[in-house]
Amino acid sequence: MTTSSLAPTDALDRLAQVIESRKPANGGNPDTSYVSRLLHKGPDAFLKKIGEEATEVVLAAKDADHGASTQPLVGEVADLWFHSMIALAHYGLTPADVVAELVRREGLSGLEEKALRKAKDRAGEA
Repeated sequence: MTTSSLAPTDALDRLAQVIESRKPANGGNPDTSYVSRLLHKGPDAFLKKIGEEATEVVLAAKDADHGASTQPLVGEVADLWFHSMIALAHYGLTPADVVAELVRREGLSGLEEKALRKAKDRAGEA
């Protein structure tokens, strides 16, 4: 548990601002910034990192299932979120867009939400 009095979205918003400032188009330097380097290389670079981090989340969770500390899971999820935020920035999105989607889903069961998405997808195919 965190003892911070700041809302989690405050930290995400600050990180999103840093990522935005590191975009090459905003003066980010790929020679001195990891974020800028990933963005400069393009989607394949940061999407590969998202895949790697997602796998590491799974492995850390499996380790926790077998008695290992849960702290590595927290660190791997942080890495996954970080790289996902780079993808959001690349596509002109922010954590607020993700939070808005979660709010939209609030009160829907996961099964209802999935059924609504499938119905919407089928309607788009017609």
